[in-house]
Amino acid sequence: MAQQAGDGINEPVVVKKYANRRLYNTATSSYVTLDHLCKMVKDGVDFVVYDAKSGDDITRSVLTQIIFEEENKGQNLLPIGFLRQLIGFYDDGLRTVLPTYLDLSMQAFARNQEEMRAYVGNTFGDLFPIGQMQQWGAQNMAVFERALGMFAPPAGAKPEPDPNRTAATEPAPAEDEIGELRRQLDDMQRQLDSLAGRGGN
Repeated sequence: MAQQAGDGINEPVVVKKYANRRLYNTATSSYVTLDHLCKMVKDGVDFVVYDAKSGDDITRSVLTQIIFEEENKGQNLLPIGFLRQLIGFYDDGLRTVLPTYLDLSMQAFARNQEEMRAYVGNTFGDLFPIGQMQQWGAQNMAVFERALGMFAPPAGAKPEPDPNRTAATEPAPAEDEIGELRRQLDDMQRQLDSLAGRGGN
């Protein structure tokens, strides 16, 4: 749940982290653990975490801790190749663009997952072929990994100059990459729509 503001707008639940590393949920007036926060994320409950002493917003580091704990439980959601590429971008000039790029990728992935679940329930019920779900999952993952891969050209490769382009008409690199991602996501969406259409016949 979220806190109700005076104007009726839901605000994120405030969690405070103390020096003893304990987490305090101000909405429920109780101490919580990372597992509790993990469940809140899965339940769609928005929250922010503040350092109780400094008042700094440490939500990002706490969410990273949750991912670390889940990986240690054997979930292994993040491929090793993805992690290596992600680490490599911390010193890259495009690191300011990458978060938005990955966010777009993840949002599209989530939307497609919901459509897949609806398609499974409406079309096949309990008889859904696992192979088709694996195919869709592979398509989603391919797009997500390309979200990183397109930022990393082969070593030593240099783009060929386009004599028809001038500095004034040259699009920003970030716009090129985000536009390409959107085109890829649109292609994947069309494939899903086509599969759904065939399944309904």
